[in-house]
Amino acid sequence: MRIDIMTLFPEMCDTVLNESIIGRARAAGVFTAKCHQIRDYSTDKHRRTDFAPYGGGMGMLMQTQPIYDCFMSVCEQAGVRPHLIYMSPQGKVLTQERVKELSQMDNIAILCGHYEGIDERVIEEIVDEEISVGDYVITGGELPALILVDAVARMLPGVLAEEESFEEESHYSSLLEYPQYTRPFEWRGRQVPEILISGHHGNIEKWRRQQALERTAERRPDLLKKAELTKADLEFLKSIGFDEDDE
Repeated sequence: MRIDIMTLFPEMCDTVLNESIIGRARAAGVFTAKCHQIRDYSTDKHRRTDFAPYGGGMGMLMQTQPIYDCFMSVCEQAGVRPHLIYMSPQGKVLTQERVKELSQMDNIAILCGHYEGIDERVIEEIVDEEISVGDYVITGGELPALILVDAVARMLPGVLAEEESFEEESHYSSLLEYPQYTRPFEWRGRQVPEILISGHHGNIEKWRRQQALERTAERRPDLLKKAELTKADLEFLKSIGFDEDDE
């Protein structure tokens, strides 16, 4: 998989992408991630990429030409037209399901806005979808882009040690993850649940499933509507007083 990031701060993105699990996978060639400086494509003698918006208003707006030319260069370098995502608070909120779908693509590009955003015409011309990482606003699209890259890349074969590493995590199956524990057995009077040291794998798996169900019902009951629930799951939820009709 190839991921191209179009940004005013490529060094910032590269720094993050070179670290930890994602950095090791990138270095090993499991996936390719390239960061492109939009400013390099400005035709302005001062390499500026923004200007005041028509109609007035606060802040500056990124211009069409540098963004468009940067994307054309990305297409040429990749040899194909990547699926272009603009990180925007106006986009659809990112979900694990969309992450799974994006991880199946061979080429995606991510556009990072800045200032007050970008000229609407370049969105209409080249952007395939807009994605938000939550209902809040930050200073630029770089951090959301890095969140998206991390979420997508870790789904790729060879990035994580085992498939189970992400299949049992929160949101993968529309359930929050069960609580987990490690040594010491007792800490500040709190002990690890006895079932986890019982050695009975069947009972442990049942406990974990029920803990995930209970935690999801308490914290994110909306997720249960999307989860694939068995008859046993439904019976357990009923036993703890959860009524899906209340949602």
